[in-house]
Amino acid sequence: MMKTIFSGIQPSGSVTLGNYIGAMKQFIELQHDYHCYFCVVDQHAITSPQDRLALRHNSRSLAALYLAIGIDPEKATLFIQSEVPAHAQAGWMMQCISYIGELERMTQFKDKSAGREAVSSGLLTYPPLMAADILLYGTDLVPVGEDQKQHIELTRDLAERFNKKYNNIFTIPEIRVPKIGARIMSLAEPTRKMSKSDPNPKSFITILDDPKTIEKKIKSAVTDSEGTIRYDKENRPGISNLLSIYSIFTGETMEELEAKYEEKGYGDFKADLAGVVINELSPIQERYYELMESDELDRILDEGAERANRAAGKMLKKMENAMGLGRKRK
Repeated sequence: MMKTIFSGIQPSGSVTLGNYIGAMKQFIELQHDYHCYFCVVDQHAITSPQDRLALRHNSRSLAALYLAIGIDPEKATLFIQSEVPAHAQAGWMMQCISYIGELERMTQFKDKSAGREAVSSGLLTYPPLMAADILLYGTDLVPVGEDQKQHIELTRDLAERFNKKYNNIFTIPEIRVPKIGARIMSLAEPTRKMSKSDPNPKSFITILDDPKTIEKKIKSAVTDSEGTIRYDKENRPGISNLLSIYSIFTGETMEELEAKYEEKGYGDFKADLAGVVINELSPIQERYYELMESDELDRILDEGAERANRAAGKMLKKMENAMGLGRKRK
């Protein structure tokens, strides 16, 4: 029997090369071997202030990117979180079995609330909503990075707590850690992870950057004074990060790339790498703009919401029955 994977990404604007390589690129392979639910988590996005028009655009844009990179709506269910009311309903039920102490211990809550005078209660309680997102679909595996592992541990704790206290209905999900080497670093500070929240736009490439922008950003990427093309993550993080991107996109090994550029310098290497990145992203961008202008995207999202509503609705009924909510139905 095929296992189920759930993944949610916030529609917060640009998707970087790091997001694409570290998460989205793997989803294309996963959809063939698992029941996949890919969710645009717009309800999580409103834990911070959002412009309503930008949020709507970003939600649709992220869904278009999922499809443009190769997600097949016949194989995977793609939907927007707020279009499946069971998420908010189950999220409230999970809040009611969560403890304030364990929510305050979440590292992301501590980081995001540090130094703020007023903090949204949603920022504190979004881990139970995340737990509901995952548990509604009988999820077996959740692909996440290091920064989300604590939230999956909480999801497991809440699922076990619910099963023990009410009824044994939840699958306890496992964490699926991305393959080694999938961590893409900042082009400006290669010891830090690539992030769209970095104030320096030269530090990251987004999937929708045009060819000239990609060339400029790779040309200005930090390397070192050694001048040779050699992979050494510890001592030479800059060139090693660029080699990782090259290797992931072409399938060439580090040894093959080192041999290929043995007699060449950073200028040639960076020019070729820019070409490799542009070749990878161009068909994605073309498909993305097609989808954004078409009714096809909305049809796919309508069908995805319908499928997700059916699956989540069944689990929600089990949860309500277990907790004694509503009237007993015959």
